[in-house]
Amino acid sequence: MAGTVSTTRPLVSTIIPVFNRTAMLREAVASVLAQTYRPIEIIIVDDGSTDGTAAAADALATEHPDIIRVIHQPNGGVGRARETGRQAARGEYVQYLDSDDLLLPRKFELQVAALEARPECVQPYAAPHSGRASSAAYGWTRWRYSDGSTDPRPSKRTGDALETMFPAMLEARIWETATPLYRAPVLAEAGPWLPLNAEEDWEMDARVAARGVRLAYCPEWIAEHRRHHEGHLSGHATPELFRDRAAAHASIYASARRAGITSDAPEMQHFARELFLLSRQCGAAGLARESRQLFELAREAAGPGGARLQFRLYAQLARLAGWSTMGKASAVMDRLRSFRGSPS
Repeated sequence: MAGTVSTTRPLVSTIIPVFNRTAMLREAVASVLAQTYRPIEIIIVDDGSTDGTAAAADALATEHPDIIRVIHQPNGGVGRARETGRQAARGEYVQYLDSDDLLLPRKFELQVAALEARPECVQPYAAPHSGRASSAAYGWTRWRYSDGSTDPRPSKRTGDALETMFPAMLEARIWETATPLYRAPVLAEAGPWLPLNAEEDWEMDARVAARGVRLAYCPEWIAEHRRHHEGHLSGHATPELFRDRAAAHASIYASARRAGITSDAPEMQHFARELFLLSRQCGAAGLARESRQLFELAREAAGPGGARLQFRLYAQLARLAGWSTMGKASAVMDRLRSFRGSPS
């Protein structure tokens, strides 16, 4: 553990939701305790674990009573667990850490210094809302594989120096959950985590992005995202999964509009195509209401110049055959196109 430092520095709160991951939880907590920065606190939210995880969390709190707190709650999913942790956090800065990921030792040191050195990050770059302190820092994040090896390249957009989260956040999530360090007020302003089990992190990031946050970039390795199959959701798509994705996508689109992203932005055109694809997938999953809602959002996002004939034709056929039937037919056509385009 690092030596005693002045407690006049801002407190960093780390929120770790966990469900049935005893060994990985210990490793995640150890990566926070190894931080060169102090003061810190760790909030473990045990989301109704049914193995030895709850006892392991309590043991960690006993070993480090001045740093670690544990909250036990019935299983409600990662979004609810992160929100429980956020409400309990006391720090000026907040770190979300999934129980299977790791922080590198200088993460807090580098990111707090970067934010403190950039007072311009305290105010929004635009004014979709009147702003209190709101900012985030990020840096290089790499994948760690089950054999212990790491990818030499930064994951997603963590190797790119971005000034803002939007519009890049419309193309895909720009980082892993462990990557950013947030000022606590921007999270409070963005509102609570939604009780979703898919894309809940992307949805939350988009609401933060709508605040007009400027980013402080740390071009150094700060975190590792472990690639494994332990405790992950099944790869089989379910109606519940598509329903959560539909809710997340609708919210992401609303956040982009609040941030002033217009249909002529290439990133918005990309997201319009994503909305249309998800609309068809929801239809194929029997979610007619979600399919129609996403279709209307896709047409709006595409703007007056975006595939108007395709949208008009699809809408007419969907009204005749039904949104679910059209979704299933589209899924068949998509598979045929993929098959024809695959190498022989």
